[in-house]
Amino acid sequence: MLYSDLFLFCACAPAPTDGGKEVCEDFEDEHRQRGSEKSVFVCVRETAAGSFVVLKEQLLNSWTSSEMFTRMLKLRLLNAVAPVYFFMATAVTNILHFFFFIPTIFPYPETSLMVSSTLHTVLVLFLMFNALGNYIMTIIYPAESANETLIPVCSPHCSDKVDAHYLLNGRHFCKLCKKIILKRDHHCFFTGNCIGNKNMRYFLMFCIYTSCTCLYSLVLGVAFLTVEYSISFENPLTFLTLLPLSVCSFFMGTISGLQLFLVLMLYVWLGIGLVCAGFCSQQMLLVARGQTWCQMQRGELVRNCSNWRANLKHVFGTRWILGLILPVQTEECSEDADGQKQD
Repeated sequence: MLYSDLFLFCACAPAPTDGGKEVCEDFEDEHRQRGSEKSVFVCVRETAAGSFVVLKEQLLNSWTSSEMFTRMLKLRLLNAVAPVYFFMATAVTNILHFFFFIPTIFPYPETSLMVSSTLHTVLVLFLMFNALGNYIMTIIYPAESANETLIPVCSPHCSDKVDAHYLLNGRHFCKLCKKIILKRDHHCFFTGNCIGNKNMRYFLMFCIYTSCTCLYSLVLGVAFLTVEYSISFENPLTFLTLLPLSVCSFFMGTISGLQLFLVLMLYVWLGIGLVCAGFCSQQMLLVARGQTWCQMQRGELVRNCSNWRANLKHVFGTRWILGLILPVQTEECSEDADGQKQD
């Protein structure tokens, strides 16, 4: 029922009885507990309590369905925008490295500078290769269950309005992926899929190499600004005041748009690098404890009989040294073994 139809019905209905008033007050209290932003209180002038209960349930279901649809629309939009942002940032970083930073910092074809330029180029390619390689591996090896195809139906009054349902034996149903996820940790919007037992190692290495790439790009960006625009970073306050001063100088016409864009990229690299490093450290701690992000959100303390070495080996595999330097599969994940582990 539409809200306009409901108010029209209220205006044309006769005066309510005491019983109808009590029902309206209960409905208002229940509506407040649901946390809607707009408080719309409806007092239906109906003498029969039964018809009002049906109307109340229809209205509550429409409100809940609307909230669920809005939340899922925002999550799906973020699920589509985040990978595009990642690839655009990667492309811009590569262009700045190979067309601006390295040619400007090492301009002369001397032997010492040529060696330094080659080393920097190889290091950038190595970091980029591992970051993109582990990103692709995270998508190629999803954490979904191949043995379960039954999709649970979400109730309109489900308390979990974000993205997943907890099932049994470490399994979750993700509303975004619409799949059963084994030992689900969280849903990554940058990769567009869930992180679980099969792709946790690739996700961790993706975060590590993304953080290293951003922080290294920050260092080269500072060196480029120092060589090209004679900006000194000896004063620790220079980095704090660089962005507002650059924005003001750009609108005054004293600096170019390229310089302002480089300054903005410095802050982007710093933010992404620190966020990835912090998030990766937290994930490594959870892996060492044998826990997942979902379990921590639910406040569950997992009794893990294995020590931290066994937990790390379960995620990184037996050839973990090879996995640190190359985005390759280090161990076959056994779905049956993971399915037997209880939360």
